[in-house]
Amino acid sequence: MQSFKNDTNDSHTLRVISSLDEERDYFLSSFRSEGGLEQIDFLWEKKQKTKALITFQITEDGQAVSLPHAPFGGFWVLENMTSQSLDDFLQSVLSELRHRGVSSVQITQAPKPYGQQTDLINYLLFKNEFVQGDVLSHHLFLGKKKIKKLAQKEMQKLQVKAAKAGLKTEYAPISNFSFLKNIRAWNEHKGYEVNVDENRLIQQVSEFPNRYFLISLMKGSTPVGYSLGVKLTMDSLYYFLSAVDPKASVKHGGELILTALFQLAVEQKVAFVDLGSSDLGEKANHSLMFFKSRFANDISNKVTWIKQL
Repeated sequence: MQSFKNDTNDSHTLRVISSLDEERDYFLSSFRSEGGLEQIDFLWEKKQKTKALITFQITEDGQAVSLPHAPFGGFWVLENMTSQSLDDFLQSVLSELRHRGVSSVQITQAPKPYGQQTDLINYLLFKNEFVQGDVLSHHLFLGKKKIKKLAQKEMQKLQVKAAKAGLKTEYAPISNFSFLKNIRAWNEHKGYEVNVDENRLIQQVSEFPNRYFLISLMKGSTPVGYSLGVKLTMDSLYYFLSAVDPKASVKHGGELILTALFQLAVEQKVAFVDLGSSDLGEKANHSLMFFKSRFANDISNKVTWIKQL
């Protein structure tokens, strides 16, 4: 796909290119789409320097989604911008999508720690007649020094109990995918629906092996719990796909896994940990939210916006 430029005003230019031409800090922005879907970057540039961007996949029936099958897509602002410039960028993107025959747009904007102008972006989307399709609340823990302090505190609190129960945690890059079968079985045993595309996950790990870590909870030599730590960006660690064997009668299993996640975060020198959302279908999962609150010092919403063109 060839890039093109559209002069929108005296100071900024909209450039549209294939998203596969560029590497992004958020690695899923350049992850190859399924079924040959067109995936494109909209870049807002000034003096040939990118100020903001958004990536869309466009389906054959004219749906533009940023980004499907990913935790979020949305606008990424690389340098703080005025509300007018951001609004101009949004208007330019919508104009180009209409020109391409797009009939509807869906944008899932990342929680605020991923971009400090997230609240302004959500406001501008609302003012441009986008409607909320979904809202998920993410628990987060912010601050490198605070992450280290929490990891040390939790480990000191749990290490005696873990030793008595014969439990230990370990983490490492993913070398095989046998753990996926256990995660699915353990969650289904508890009545939780598992909506993970395992083939897509395996492909992502294969293309970005340095971004994924498997956290294992061991009882002796037997794994009784798993979770993934994912570096969605180089400055963050995302808690994903966790499960503990319900037949193992493990106490403090979830706490041990999260403590290992925070130890991993310390080693990776990230600025914040994203513990993800906590939902039961249409309802809030209050018990899980209460558990995560022990390991969080911030809550931020992830909003999905929809607009018919």
